[in-house]
Amino acid sequence: VITSWLSAWQKVIFGSFILFLSICPDTHTNAQNYLMPSDTFNRSRFLTLAAGGTVLYGATVVGLNKAWYKGYDRSSFHFFNDWGEWNNLDKTGHLFTSYFETELSYRGCRWIGINEKKSRWLAAGLGLFYQSTIEFFDAYSERWGFSIYDMAFNIGGTGIFFVQEQLWNDQRIRLKVSSWPKKYSPNTILANDLMSMSSLRDRTDDLFGTNFFERYLKDYNAQTIWVSFNINAFIPEARIPPWLNIAVGYGSKNLYGGFSNTWKTENAVFTLPEETYPRLREWYLAPDIDFRKIKTQNALLKTLFNILNIFKIPSPAIEYNSQNKWKWHWIFL
Repeated sequence: VITSWLSAWQKVIFGSFILFLSICPDTHTNAQNYLMPSDTFNRSRFLTLAAGGTVLYGATVVGLNKAWYKGYDRSSFHFFNDWGEWNNLDKTGHLFTSYFETELSYRGCRWIGINEKKSRWLAAGLGLFYQSTIEFFDAYSERWGFSIYDMAFNIGGTGIFFVQEQLWNDQRIRLKVSSWPKKYSPNTILANDLMSMSSLRDRTDDLFGTNFFERYLKDYNAQTIWVSFNINAFIPEARIPPWLNIAVGYGSKNLYGGFSNTWKTENAVFTLPEETYPRLREWYLAPDIDFRKIKTQNALLKTLFNILNIFKIPSPAIEYNSQNKWKWHWIFL
Protein backbone atom coordinates (compact mmCIF):
# COMPACT_ATOMS: atom_id res chain seq x y z
CA VAL A 1 0.00 0.00 0.00
CA ILE A 2 1.06 3.60 -0.52
CA THR A 3 1.52 4.15 3.22
CA SER A 4 4.12 1.43 3.42
CA TRP A 5 5.97 2.70 0.33
CA LEU A 6 6.07 6.30 1.56
CA SER A 7 7.28 5.21 4.96
CA ALA A 8 9.92 3.14 3.25
CA TRP A 9 11.26 6.20 1.47
CA GLN A 10 11.25 8.12 4.72
CA LYS A 11 13.69 5.45 5.90
CA VAL A 12 15.88 6.23 2.90
CA ILE A 13 15.93 9.85 4.03
CA PHE A 14 16.68 8.65 7.56
CA GLY A 15 19.53 6.52 6.27
CA SER A 16 21.04 9.34 4.28
CA PHE A 17 20.89 11.53 7.38
CA ILE A 18 22.69 8.94 9.49
CA LEU A 19 25.38 8.65 6.83
CA PHE A 20 25.63 12.44 6.83
CA LEU A 21 26.18 12.40 10.60
CA SER A 22 29.27 10.32 10.07
CA ILE A 23 30.81 13.13 8.01
CA CYS A 24 30.89 15.39 11.07
CA PRO A 25 34.22 14.72 12.81
CA ASP A 26 34.49 14.56 16.59
CA THR A 27 37.06 16.55 18.54
CA HIS A 28 39.52 13.67 18.90
CA THR A 29 39.93 12.37 15.36
CA ASN A 30 39.98 13.73 11.87
CA ALA A 31 37.11 13.26 9.44
CA GLN A 32 38.79 10.42 7.56
CA ASN A 33 39.24 8.27 10.66
CA TYR A 34 35.81 9.15 11.98
CA LEU A 35 34.17 7.72 8.88
CA MET A 36 35.94 4.36 9.09
CA PRO A 37 34.46 1.43 11.08
CA SER A 38 35.83 1.21 14.60
CA ASP A 39 38.02 -1.77 15.55
CA THR A 40 36.43 -1.90 19.01
CA PHE A 41 33.11 -0.80 20.44
CA ASN A 42 32.97 3.00 20.42
CA ARG A 43 30.57 4.34 23.01
CA SER A 44 30.38 7.90 21.67
CA ARG A 45 29.55 6.64 18.18
CA PHE A 46 26.92 4.32 19.61
CA LEU A 47 25.24 7.18 21.48
CA THR A 48 25.33 9.40 18.39
CA LEU A 49 23.76 6.72 16.20
CA ALA A 50 21.23 5.61 18.81
CA ALA A 51 20.09 9.16 19.60
CA GLY A 52 19.79 10.23 15.98
CA GLY A 53 18.04 7.02 14.95
CA THR A 54 15.57 7.14 17.85
CA VAL A 55 14.60 10.75 17.25
CA LEU A 56 14.14 10.32 13.51
CA TYR A 57 12.32 7.01 13.82
CA GLY A 58 9.96 8.46 16.42
CA ALA A 59 9.31 11.53 14.30
CA THR A 60 8.61 9.33 11.29
CA VAL A 61 6.08 7.21 13.19
CA VAL A 62 4.30 10.26 14.62
CA GLY A 63 4.26 12.04 11.27
CA LEU A 64 3.03 8.96 9.45
CA ASN A 65 0.22 8.51 11.94
CA LYS A 66 -0.95 12.09 11.46
CA ALA A 67 -0.53 12.12 7.69
CA TRP A 68 -1.99 8.73 6.77
CA TYR A 69 -3.90 7.08 9.61
CA LYS A 70 -5.51 9.91 11.55
CA GLY A 71 -8.36 10.28 9.04
CA TYR A 72 -9.38 6.62 9.30
CA ASP A 73 -11.05 4.71 12.13
CA ARG A 74 -9.07 2.26 14.20
CA SER A 75 -10.09 -1.37 14.30
CA SER A 76 -9.08 -4.67 15.81
CA PHE A 77 -6.19 -6.53 14.24
CA HIS A 78 -7.22 -7.82 10.83
CA PHE A 79 -5.71 -9.02 7.56
CA PHE A 80 -5.83 -7.43 4.11
CA ASN A 81 -5.18 -9.22 0.81
CA ASP A 82 -3.40 -6.68 -1.39
CA TRP A 83 -1.79 -9.12 -3.81
CA GLY A 84 -1.89 -7.64 -7.30
CA GLU A 85 -2.37 -4.07 -6.11
CA TRP A 86 -0.28 -1.61 -8.15
CA ASN A 87 0.87 -4.59 -10.23
CA ASN A 88 2.80 -5.64 -7.10
CA LEU A 89 5.23 -2.75 -7.45
CA ASP A 90 4.61 -2.00 -3.79
CA LYS A 91 5.83 -5.53 -3.02
CA THR A 92 9.11 -4.95 -4.84
CA GLY A 93 9.29 -1.67 -2.91
CA HIS A 94 9.05 -3.61 0.35
CA LEU A 95 11.79 -5.94 -0.87
CA PHE A 96 14.11 -3.06 -1.73
CA THR A 97 13.39 -1.07 1.42
CA SER A 98 13.93 -3.92 3.86
CA TYR A 99 17.17 -4.75 2.02
CA PHE A 100 18.31 -1.13 2.24
CA GLU A 101 17.36 -0.79 5.91
CA THR A 102 19.19 -4.00 6.78
CA GLU A 103 22.34 -2.89 4.98
CA LEU A 104 22.16 0.53 6.60
CA SER A 105 21.80 -1.08 10.03
CA TYR A 106 24.75 -3.39 9.30
CA ARG A 107 27.00 -0.49 8.24
CA GLY A 108 25.97 1.38 11.37
CA CYS A 109 26.78 -1.58 13.62
CA ARG A 110 30.18 -2.02 11.99
CA TRP A 111 30.85 1.71 12.26
CA ILE A 112 30.35 1.70 16.02
CA GLY A 113 32.65 -1.34 16.42
CA ILE A 114 30.37 -4.39 16.64
CA ASN A 115 31.92 -7.50 15.07
CA GLU A 116 30.71 -8.87 11.72
CA LYS A 117 28.67 -11.81 13.03
CA LYS A 118 26.76 -9.80 15.62
CA SER A 119 26.30 -6.94 13.15
CA ARG A 120 24.59 -9.26 10.67
CA TRP A 121 22.07 -10.55 13.19
CA LEU A 122 21.41 -7.12 14.69
CA ALA A 123 20.94 -5.64 11.22
CA ALA A 124 18.45 -8.35 10.26
CA GLY A 125 16.44 -7.68 13.41
CA LEU A 126 16.50 -3.91 12.95
CA GLY A 127 15.56 -4.12 9.27
CA LEU A 128 12.50 -6.23 10.05
CA PHE A 129 11.60 -4.02 13.02
CA TYR A 130 11.48 -0.85 10.92
CA GLN A 131 9.18 -2.37 8.32
CA SER A 132 7.03 -4.34 10.78
CA THR A 133 6.07 -1.11 12.50
CA ILE A 134 4.25 -0.04 9.35
CA GLU A 135 2.60 -3.43 8.89
CA PHE A 136 1.09 -3.21 12.37
CA PHE A 137 -0.10 0.34 11.74
CA ASP A 138 -1.93 -1.04 8.73
CA ALA A 139 -3.26 -3.99 10.71
CA TYR A 140 -5.17 -1.74 13.12
CA SER A 141 -6.54 0.65 10.49
CA GLU A 142 -9.98 0.02 8.97
CA ARG A 143 -8.75 1.38 5.66
CA TRP A 144 -6.04 -1.27 5.30
CA GLY A 145 -4.95 -4.35 7.24
CA PHE A 146 -2.02 -6.63 7.91
CA SER A 147 -0.63 -7.91 4.62
CA ILE A 148 1.03 -11.32 4.75
CA TYR A 149 2.54 -10.59 1.34
CA ASP A 150 4.09 -7.32 2.52
CA MET A 151 5.60 -9.11 5.48
CA ALA A 152 6.93 -11.91 3.27
CA PHE A 153 8.68 -9.39 1.01
CA ASN A 154 10.06 -7.58 4.07
CA ILE A 155 11.59 -10.86 5.25
CA GLY A 156 12.83 -11.53 1.71
CA GLY A 157 14.67 -8.21 1.45
CA THR A 158 16.33 -8.68 4.82
CA GLY A 159 17.18 -12.27 3.88
CA ILE A 160 18.83 -11.25 0.62
CA PHE A 161 21.28 -9.08 2.53
CA PHE A 162 21.80 -11.44 5.46
CA VAL A 163 22.39 -14.61 3.42
CA GLN A 164 24.94 -12.92 1.14
CA GLU A 165 26.90 -11.63 4.12
CA GLN A 166 26.85 -15.11 5.64
CA LEU A 167 27.96 -16.84 2.43
CA TRP A 168 30.35 -14.34 0.90
CA ASN A 169 30.84 -11.48 3.36
CA ASP A 170 29.85 -9.37 0.36
CA GLN A 171 26.80 -8.15 -1.57
CA ARG A 172 27.21 -9.70 -5.00
CA ILE A 173 23.53 -9.05 -5.70
CA ARG A 174 22.21 -5.61 -4.83
CA LEU A 175 18.70 -4.18 -4.82
CA LYS A 176 18.39 -0.65 -6.21
CA VAL A 177 15.75 1.85 -7.25
CA SER A 178 15.30 4.40 -10.01
CA SER A 179 12.50 6.90 -10.53
CA TRP A 180 11.91 9.88 -12.76
CA PRO A 181 8.67 11.89 -12.31
CA LYS A 182 6.37 11.88 -15.31
CA LYS A 183 4.13 14.57 -16.77
CA TYR A 184 0.45 13.74 -17.14
CA SER A 185 -2.08 15.10 -19.59
CA PRO A 186 -4.45 17.89 -18.52
CA ASN A 187 -6.94 16.85 -21.23
CA THR A 188 -10.51 16.33 -20.07
CA ILE A 189 -11.76 12.88 -19.08
CA LEU A 190 -15.53 12.43 -18.76
CA ALA A 191 -17.11 10.48 -15.92
CA ASN A 192 -19.08 7.31 -16.65
CA ASP A 193 -22.33 9.32 -16.49
CA LEU A 194 -20.84 11.99 -18.82
CA MET A 195 -21.79 14.66 -16.28
CA SER A 196 -18.48 15.33 -14.54
CA MET A 197 -14.93 15.99 -15.72
CA SER A 198 -11.43 15.18 -14.58
CA SER A 199 -8.00 14.57 -16.13
CA LEU A 200 -4.96 12.36 -15.68
CA ARG A 201 -3.18 15.31 -14.14
CA ASP A 202 -5.92 15.73 -11.53
CA ARG A 203 -5.97 12.01 -10.78
CA THR A 204 -2.21 11.70 -10.39
CA ASP A 205 -2.04 14.87 -8.29
CA ASP A 206 -4.44 13.17 -5.88
CA LEU A 207 -2.57 9.86 -5.94
CA PHE A 208 1.07 10.86 -6.11
CA GLY A 209 1.25 14.47 -4.90
CA THR A 210 2.16 17.63 -6.76
CA ASN A 211 5.82 18.41 -6.11
CA PHE A 212 8.96 16.73 -7.43
CA PHE A 213 9.83 15.04 -4.16
CA GLU A 214 6.38 13.50 -3.66
CA ARG A 215 6.27 12.31 -7.27
CA TYR A 216 9.70 10.75 -7.00
CA LEU A 217 8.65 8.81 -3.93
CA LYS A 218 5.10 7.81 -4.77
CA ASP A 219 4.57 7.59 -8.53
CA TYR A 220 4.38 3.89 -9.40
CA ASN A 221 4.36 4.72 -13.10
CA ALA A 222 7.84 6.22 -12.72
CA GLN A 223 9.53 3.77 -10.36
CA THR A 224 11.66 0.76 -11.22
CA ILE A 225 13.12 -1.70 -8.72
CA TRP A 226 16.35 -3.36 -9.85
CA VAL A 227 18.28 -6.50 -8.99
CA SER A 228 21.90 -5.68 -9.81
CA PHE A 229 24.39 -8.55 -10.27
CA ASN A 230 28.14 -8.11 -9.95
CA ILE A 231 29.52 -9.97 -12.96
CA ASN A 232 33.12 -10.22 -11.77
CA ALA A 233 32.06 -11.82 -8.48
CA PHE A 234 30.32 -14.67 -10.30
CA ILE A 235 32.60 -14.96 -13.35
CA PRO A 236 36.07 -13.79 -12.24
CA GLU A 237 37.75 -15.36 -15.28
CA ALA A 238 35.80 -13.00 -17.58
CA ARG A 239 38.16 -10.14 -16.63
CA ILE A 240 35.32 -7.68 -16.34
CA PRO A 241 35.89 -4.54 -14.22
CA PRO A 242 34.90 -5.38 -10.62
CA TRP A 243 32.56 -2.39 -10.43
CA LEU A 244 30.52 -3.32 -13.54
CA ASN A 245 27.10 -4.89 -12.88
CA ILE A 246 24.22 -6.12 -14.99
CA ALA A 247 20.78 -5.21 -13.66
CA VAL A 248 17.28 -6.59 -14.18
CA GLY A 249 14.48 -4.14 -13.42
CA TYR A 250 10.73 -4.32 -12.87
CA GLY A 251 8.32 -1.44 -13.45
CA SER A 252 4.84 -0.65 -14.67
CA LYS A 253 2.80 1.88 -16.63
CA ASN A 254 -0.75 3.26 -16.70
CA LEU A 255 -1.49 2.70 -13.03
CA TYR A 256 -4.19 5.12 -11.91
CA GLY A 257 -5.63 3.03 -9.10
CA GLY A 258 -4.56 0.16 -6.89
CA PHE A 259 -6.37 -2.69 -8.61
CA SER A 260 -7.95 -1.00 -11.64
CA ASN A 261 -8.12 2.32 -13.45
CA THR A 262 -11.50 3.15 -11.95
CA TRP A 263 -11.90 5.75 -9.23
CA LYS A 264 -14.61 7.69 -7.44
CA THR A 265 -14.89 11.35 -6.61
CA GLU A 266 -17.61 12.98 -4.53
CA ASN A 267 -19.95 13.19 -7.48
CA ALA A 268 -18.85 10.70 -10.10
CA VAL A 269 -17.10 7.50 -11.13
CA PHE A 270 -14.34 7.53 -13.75
CA THR A 271 -13.09 4.53 -15.73
CA LEU A 272 -10.21 4.56 -18.19
CA PRO A 273 -10.59 2.22 -21.19
CA GLU A 274 -8.21 -0.75 -21.07
CA GLU A 275 -7.39 -0.54 -24.77
CA THR A 276 -6.13 3.03 -24.33
CA TYR A 277 -4.57 2.69 -20.88
CA PRO A 278 -3.39 -0.93 -20.47
CA ARG A 279 -1.89 -1.64 -17.05
CA LEU A 280 1.49 -2.82 -18.31
CA ARG A 281 4.14 -4.79 -16.49
CA GLU A 282 7.65 -4.05 -17.76
CA TRP A 283 11.01 -5.76 -17.36
CA TYR A 284 14.37 -4.18 -18.15
CA LEU A 285 17.95 -5.25 -18.72
CA ALA A 286 20.69 -2.65 -18.31
CA PRO A 287 24.30 -2.11 -17.19
CA ASP A 288 24.93 -0.73 -13.73
CA ILE A 289 27.74 0.25 -11.36
CA ASP A 290 28.46 -1.12 -7.90
CA PHE A 291 30.07 1.95 -6.39
CA ARG A 292 31.38 -0.02 -3.40
CA LYS A 293 33.63 -1.92 -5.80
CA ILE A 294 35.42 1.24 -6.89
CA LYS A 295 38.71 1.22 -5.00
CA THR A 296 39.48 4.31 -2.99
CA GLN A 297 41.18 5.06 0.32
CA ASN A 298 39.20 8.26 0.77
CA ALA A 299 36.60 7.72 3.48
CA LEU A 300 34.49 10.64 2.28
CA LEU A 301 34.26 9.08 -1.17
CA LYS A 302 33.39 5.71 0.37
CA THR A 303 30.51 7.35 2.22
CA LEU A 304 29.33 9.04 -0.97
CA PHE A 305 29.54 5.72 -2.83
CA ASN A 306 27.41 4.06 -0.13
CA ILE A 307 24.69 6.62 -0.74
CA LEU A 308 24.92 6.39 -4.54
CA ASN A 309 24.66 2.61 -4.36
CA ILE A 310 21.00 2.94 -3.35
CA PHE A 311 20.15 4.12 -6.84
CA LYS A 312 20.38 2.54 -10.28
CA ILE A 313 22.46 4.74 -12.60
CA PRO A 314 20.83 6.11 -15.79
CA SER A 315 21.94 3.95 -18.71
CA PRO A 316 20.79 2.34 -21.96
CA ALA A 317 18.23 -0.43 -21.39
CA ILE A 318 16.22 -3.09 -23.18
CA GLU A 319 12.54 -3.30 -22.23
CA TYR A 320 10.09 -6.18 -22.57
CA ASN A 321 6.47 -5.71 -21.46
CA SER A 322 3.31 -7.71 -20.78
CA GLN A 323 2.04 -7.00 -24.32
CA ASN A 324 5.00 -9.06 -25.62
CA LYS A 325 6.65 -5.95 -27.06
CA TRP A 326 10.33 -5.00 -27.01
CA LYS A 327 11.68 -1.46 -26.74
CA TRP A 328 15.14 0.12 -26.69
CA HIS A 329 15.93 3.05 -24.38
CA TRP A 330 19.04 5.06 -25.14
CA ILE A 331 18.95 6.40 -21.58
CA PHE A 332 16.59 4.93 -19.00
CA LEU A 333 16.18 7.08 -15.90
